Amino acid sequence: MIDFIAHNLPLVMFSSVMLMLLLGYPVAFTLAAGGLLYFVIGVELSAISPEIRLFWPLLQSHPERIYGIMYNDTLLAIPFFTFMGIILERSRMAEDLLDTIGQLFGPIRGGLAYAVILVGALLGATTGVVAASVMAMGLISLPIMMRYGYQRPLVAGTIAASGTLAQIVPPSLVLIVMADQLGRSVGDMYVGALYPALMIVAAYCLYIFAVSMVKPQWAPALPMEARTLGNGVTSLGVMLLLAIALYYLGMHVLFTGIGSPEWQLVTAMAFAVGTAYVVALINSRIEKKIISRLAEQVIIVLVPPLALIFLVLGTIFLGIATPTEGGAMGATGALLLALAKRRLSFGIVKNALDATTKLSAFVMMILIGARVFGLTFYGINGNVWIEELLLALPGGEYGFLVVVTIIVFILGCFLDFFEIAFIMVPLLAPVAEAHGIDLVWFGIILSINLQTSFLTPPFGFSLFFLRSIAPASPWLDKVTNRRMPAMKTTDIYKGVFPYIVIQFAMILVVIFFPGLVMHYKTDTPTVDPGEIRIDIPGFGGQSDTMPNFGLPPIGGQTGSDGSGSAVPPAAPPAFGLPPINFGAEQPAAPGQQAPTAPAAPPAFGLPPLNLGGDPPAAPGTAAPGTPAGQPQPAQPDLSQPPAFNP
Repeated sequence: MIDFIAHNLPLVMFSSVMLMLLLGYPVAFTLAAGGLLYFVIGVELSAISPEIRLFWPLLQSHPERIYGIMYNDTLLAIPFFTFMGIILERSRMAEDLLDTIGQLFGPIRGGLAYAVILVGALLGATTGVVAASVMAMGLISLPIMMRYGYQRPLVAGTIAASGTLAQIVPPSLVLIVMADQLGRSVGDMYVGALYPALMIVAAYCLYIFAVSMVKPQWAPALPMEARTLGNGVTSLGVMLLLAIALYYLGMHVLFTGIGSPEWQLVTAMAFAVGTAYVVALINSRIEKKIISRLAEQVIIVLVPPLALIFLVLGTIFLGIATPTEGGAMGATGALLLALAKRRLSFGIVKNALDATTKLSAFVMMILIGARVFGLTFYGINGNVWIEELLLALPGGEYGFLVVVTIIVFILGCFLDFFEIAFIMVPLLAPVAEAHGIDLVWFGIILSINLQTSFLTPPFGFSLFFLRSIAPASPWLDKVTNRRMPAMKTTDIYKGVFPYIVIQFAMILVVIFFPGLVMHYKTDTPTVDPGEIRIDIPGFGGQSDTMPNFGLPPIGGQTGSDGSGSAVPPAAPPAFGLPPINFGAEQPAAPGQQAPTAPAAPPAFGLPPLNLGGDPPAAPGTAAPGTPAGQPQPAQPDLSQPPAFNP
């Protein structure tokens, strides 16, 4: 019985810890307590079972393991991006974006829904925090969409799903944690997530388009009286073409003297966008307008957050900055942006610092608990148990990915993504590597899966965030003076279901089309060894033979006598020394007959070598193979120093 318990101790440990987490106990303390409790059990069972490798001195490794967490530079990006997102949220950037993009897409059916999706992607690329995105868009856009007749489930589902884009759109905190746990570069994870994130945004917009075509009353256009910025799309298009023309002018004419292609690209883009932004600012301060008010507002509102996104992601993708440096620049840029809009105060900075400190401490405590848990789990061969279990799944790597997708999806309904990343990912990564799965690809699949789990009832976190701000009872709209219906919980559940289906479809697309992620490898130069050749200047350049520097040719090379027939290879140079012969026949001199026996190599006064042949003869006896009567050479006495004869 004890042997059975020892063999299945990993299953008992993992199940009991997960049960305590599902019951709502604090994650960090549950992991640490479970690790220490089962460490004691494992030490006691180690004398019985050879599968358990735990002993008391192993506890002394915990300080070094915890210090390794504090020394991790990758995790330093988490407080930077968190601080940046909170500052941008407090500076009401989401409000400006939703109002402006809603005006831009207002004339078309479903325009407000398109605006929510695009703003959700922009907030995800700047804040990286799901709670901030969902709550900001819910507070701003939910009353407006309900005011103009949007269907309530469509409103709830669009807001909740768009807020979860912060999970997959770089610079996501999920991607940073995934990169750290998988041991891969954060920059590679960002580049690999780019195409899947854009495809998810496009799929959301395609769903809104389908709804507006099939059920136009669910997603009406913005009425004319609500379009306060008027029309002016043509003027905006002209400004866009002008910016593109200025970019090409800068790349091919103005900034060609810049040596680095990356800095040339950055300079040309800054010149084009900066010129358009200056034109919009000038237009806002003069009476005779150059461009329409809509184009002016779109440029003024969109350029700062887009510039901030490029400051963070563009510098990382171009290799100018590391993700940690990009996060630091993003935090600084968010402060400058809020200061420029005169929305920065001491209270906002204090609240942002408090929230950032709490989140960073939360992450660190979970990591410490996960390290304590991991030491015990690995000591009882839990990693081997999980690896054997998952490698035995049918279907190879695709069977493994499908099963892992289901497991992570179920856990995501109950646990936060930090907990899943710190507990499950270190256990799944070795199995993925054993299957030959690229870990960046694996991390993107898990990230999309965790994004889906934010939407699943009844424990999806986005649903809780939206439920906390959605009106639970009928409310009075102060703009129209109409009494609006409440947002029911069932409306939220019904609204997110189509987006869950879209997310699952995107997981399958990424699984079966890994090239959507693997493009991050295309920038690595590849060299075919068969195409490498060395040309030395001054020696013909095109010759495949090495120069001889005036020396005779080295033996082994064949030549030609000029008539096309091959000649024997030339003998190596002797340099005035007798030829070396190790058992081969001695070459005959011209006009003489070749000897029948090989000449002995020079002894240099040393006894002859014997490499596995006949044993040496004893002193005073004939050597094997020596004719009878032939005198034997005297054997040197190696115990005495050699005699010196001048």
